[in-house]
Amino acid sequence: MHADKVRKIFIKLQEENPNPLPELNFTSAYTLLVAVVLSAQATDKSVNLATRELFQTADTPEKMVMLGQEKLIPYIKSIGLYKNKSKHVIELSKALIEKFNSTVPENLEQLVTLPGVGRKTANVVLNVWFKKPTMPVDTHVFRVANRLGLSSGKTPLEVEKDLLKIVPEEFALNAHHWILLHGRYVCTARNPACNECPLASLCPSIKK
Repeated sequence: MHADKVRKIFIKLQEENPNPLPELNFTSAYTLLVAVVLSAQATDKSVNLATRELFQTADTPEKMVMLGQEKLIPYIKSIGLYKNKSKHVIELSKALIEKFNSTVPENLEQLVTLPGVGRKTANVVLNVWFKKPTMPVDTHVFRVANRLGLSSGKTPLEVEKDLLKIVPEEFALNAHHWILLHGRYVCTARNPACNECPLASLCPSIKK
């Protein structure tokens, strides 16, 4: 895609939402990491409901390990895949204590060594907490990037690499938020709101 068209897309997205914010609630790098791990295949709303009480009880790796998996489960039982997620949260908390002095690491290579933390989760933490211009690719970002012609990638990693190449530097920090929120609320999977889309004139996939 031509650089001018890419710039126009991000100018429009910025105009629609000048200061995009993550929809997960968190108070630290650790609570953000836990919230993102819990959010896999779940809505941010359901995660926020669960973590509101959880983080009052356990908002550090030490407190989470002390809480333990059995007592963690009732807090997150309303979220899908809670058994696996509870195991990951306890294990990643132990790993943070043992390997990283209870501090969430600031680089991708170390983050992805933590149980339950994949590339997307690591990139979210790096972007949202550490303010790095990373490109977490979830289902929304994957879909919208392909529909807009920003990428023709067949895997999240391919889409991530494409976006990192073409997104202008001044939009890089917020780019993933804009694309994700656009996918969540406008360019939805089943019934995209093409008639109301601010990017309609720039979109090669628009339904006429």
